[in-house]
Amino acid sequence: QVQLVESGGGSVQAGGSLRLSCAASRRTFSSYAMGWFRQAPGKEREFVAAVRWPAGSTYYTDSVKGRFTISRDNAKNTVYLQMNSLRPEDTAVYYCAQTPPYYSGSLYQRSNYDYWGQGTQVTVSS
Repeated sequence: QVQLVESGGGSVQAGGSLRLSCAASRRTFSSYAMGWFRQAPGKEREFVAAVRWPAGSTYYTDSVKGRFTISRDNAKNTVYLQMNSLRPEDTAVYYCAQTPPYYSGSLYQRSNYDYWGQGTQVTVSS
């Protein structure tokens, strides 16, 4: 059973920064694409960012382009989401997710990920 454990959430003022981390228990971490999603109260869980295996292309939703950066450290089995210039509308629970091995399809849909973390809260105040 794969475990994904997020950390790094918290409360910040608008314009601030946070870095989220997601540590995976799966040994062959480099063979899996990783994604970050978020869910605000009363809203659907939405795609934020993703990175292909082993350290390939990155993808972002339009609202975070230029502010968020996804990266991965395969030696540490960890994926990161650096979030800068945070806005109140970024407030949500953030989840990391992992695809099946050697997955090469779209990374934007939740259904293409088979393991999820428990989520970490990010709150941005104005």
